[in-house]
Amino acid sequence: MMQPDLSTRIAGIFHGSIATPWAGKAPTAIHKSPVHGPQKIDFDGFTGDAQADLTVHGGADKAIHHYASDHYSLWQDETEMPLTSVPAAFGENIASLGLTEKTLCIGDILRLGTAVVQISQGRQPCWKLGLYTGNTRMPYLFQKTGRTGWYYRVLDPGIAQTGDKITLMERRQPDWTVERVTHARLTRKVAPEDAAVLAHMEDLAAGWRAAFARMAEGDSGEDTRARLIGAQE
Repeated sequence: MMQPDLSTRIAGIFHGSIATPWAGKAPTAIHKSPVHGPQKIDFDGFTGDAQADLTVHGGADKAIHHYASDHYSLWQDETEMPLTSVPAAFGENIASLGLTEKTLCIGDILRLGTAVVQISQGRQPCWKLGLYTGNTRMPYLFQKTGRTGWYYRVLDPGIAQTGDKITLMERRQPDWTVERVTHARLTRKVAPEDAAVLAHMEDLAAGWRAAFARMAEGDSGEDTRARLIGAQE
């Protein structure tokens, strides 16, 4: 199978700081603002960006979040987001046009500026997304549509800035698009044999491999309340 020739340009890079915008709720760094000029990328992602809870955001397998700006017009047409919405409205680190969950695969290795990154998983939306967008249905809608964006692990640190190219270097899992794997993970509707394949896919984030291992053994139950609606007082 020939590797597709996929490339685009970075349309925006966004960093955030830890804050507590919602009384009685956990802190967050979901609010991201545009940054300009060369930005350093190390194994934990952009050095100027922060994550509030490293148990669910950040870390080696979720160092950088990329969201397809192609989706914004869809959300607006569906009246789920205001017409004034612009990239970083979902807390992403990178915005671009032309790459989506349908065209990228788990394990894809891309050059991002001078850095080399690898797609490790899709995004599991949480309650913070609903509060931040002002649409409490957004975590559910992310899951329903599969328009979640994806995370990178950093294979080779470097520098990136708006306007730099993003280019597919290697496709390792051509049968497993980000859309397909994320749908299986979030809905837990997956054939046991497929779950077994994903459980042993080293390119996939460790947490998702563990979840698919449970599914392969027939355990598809999962309590998602804390993630989707937040901890209950």
